[in-house]
Amino acid sequence: MSSAYESADLILKLYDLRREELMRKAREWYLREFHPQSAEDVVNVLRGEHGAYFRMVTSYWEMAASFVNNGAIDWKMFMEANPGEPVNVFVKLYPHLEELRSMFASKYDDSKAFQHLEQVVMLLPHAEEQLAERVEQFKEARARWEAQSKRATG
Repeated sequence: MSSAYESADLILKLYDLRREELMRKAREWYLREFHPQSAEDVVNVLRGEHGAYFRMVTSYWEMAASFVNNGAIDWKMFMEANPGEPVNVFVKLYPHLEELRSMFASKYDDSKAFQHLEQVVMLLPHAEEQLAERVEQFKEARARWEAQSKRATG
């Protein structure tokens, strides 16, 4: 296990990566515009114009979570420094996770897609309840964003 100083140093380095301009755009897209209703929606995004954004965001958080799972960053410190975003990234995949893993296993030999992020998030107290609540919050937010978008273009 790394020291508090080493954990803090790595968290700050990860923060610097998140500040990069293209990464900021990808994170904004993921939060505001990526609302998969099925595993097929996720696959379609991977094949589409925002595939790079999707891979950028998910691989960043999967990498960061792997640092936590392998002891390079303390879990508590990581979650306190990043209280919402890793959960928000994971929750959009969570309802489709098993189907995605099944699809990826046959195509990419990767049946454990997003395993590090899942492991980090599931350590939260009452994780499944929190995820179910966030799924509902994102559904409500999606409806609001779509209504705003229609008013702006209508």
